Amino acid sequence: MPTNPRTFPAIQSAIFSYLSVSSRFHSTSISSMAAVPENGTVDAPTLNDNVKIGFQRPEMYSEKLSGTSIAYDRHVILCYKTHELWPSRVESSDAHPLPKVLAGALKARKNDIPVKTLLTICEGREGTELSDGDVLLFPEMIKYRGLKESDINTFVDEVVVNRKLWSAGVQETMTGSHVFVCSHSSRDKRCGFCGPILIKKFKEEAELRGLDNVSVTACSHVGGHKYAGNLIIYSVQDKKVCGHWYGYVTPSDVPELLDNHIVKGEIIDRIWRGQMGVPVVKKAEKAIEQSLPNGNDVKVSEADHHASSTIEEKDREKEKERENNGGCCQGANGFSCCRDETPETETEKEVNKVLGAFNTLRKKWEKHDVVTVAAVVGAVVTVAVAYSFYRRLR
Repeated sequence: MPTNPRTFPAIQSAIFSYLSVSSRFHSTSISSMAAVPENGTVDAPTLNDNVKIGFQRPEMYSEKLSGTSIAYDRHVILCYKTHELWPSRVESSDAHPLPKVLAGALKARKNDIPVKTLLTICEGREGTELSDGDVLLFPEMIKYRGLKESDINTFVDEVVVNRKLWSAGVQETMTGSHVFVCSHSSRDKRCGFCGPILIKKFKEEAELRGLDNVSVTACSHVGGHKYAGNLIIYSVQDKKVCGHWYGYVTPSDVPELLDNHIVKGEIIDRIWRGQMGVPVVKKAEKAIEQSLPNGNDVKVSEADHHASSTIEEKDREKEKERENNGGCCQGANGFSCCRDETPETETEKEVNKVLGAFNTLRKKWEKHDVVTVAAVVGAVVTVAVAYSFYRRLR
């Protein structure tokens, strides 16, 4: 099992700390992938869960992370309730009209939106910096308060499509660093287990370091639950914003993410998945230079971005086809769709023997003998074919 023994004490400590404050996170932190139970209660996480779905599960560190993030240029994050209350598909749930209507409006205007835009839900708690209906925009680092269903079409048209100020809202500039940790428990048990523990650890370590400009919030599905713990960090460096994705994050990684990534602007390569604004090019021969804006900026041409987006879409279509049909040699209903190779006939075997002998001898002969030899071989092949037909007629 690909784990680091040094990390277990820290992980164990974080889990026991998590259990001691289960009243804060108890409701659905490791619920099933189905909808949230109506009674809002599930069993508390255990050390056995950590081995099955947590930081010690067998799949940890089993895949390369670089290039697994989603290609996008703008992130719209809607603050809405708490992660315990989100259903599996919160953006399409009739019981949650605000995220559903916003997702529908963005989809309806997708051809008008100038850049690839990603929608995510994060927690909104009344009386905090992020309340229900607040909308966060990255890389602009802008917050709008109190979006209502009746305002969504205007908001999408003015802010998302035309990139103007929202006429019905007040724009607030955000500062500091913002960490969004996938804790979508009803969507996947791994994120439901890992997310709350990482959030608690981030808050503890940030407080120890006096980093009061670091915001840590639970968010919905961002893609790649198998890489849990998953998180995105938006940081301002030299008046520019980068959104970096990390996977396989454990509590022992949190101090390094705070000290190196957030404070120094250094990427943690071993758990880095990608970043906003940089296209995901799979199987690329040259690596993209990874740096925050306080180092060397990564510049990507429009043509490269379009090409990589096209590649990504094709890859997704192929992946979807594999999921539906079972892949080339495992077709639908177990029927193979690979090319059917018929066995060689007796005639083909005779011809192949002669041609094989000819290829061996040809290397030993001089060029001026090749024509003569070819004629001889042709005659031999003709005799072999005729003989084969003669045997079949007998």
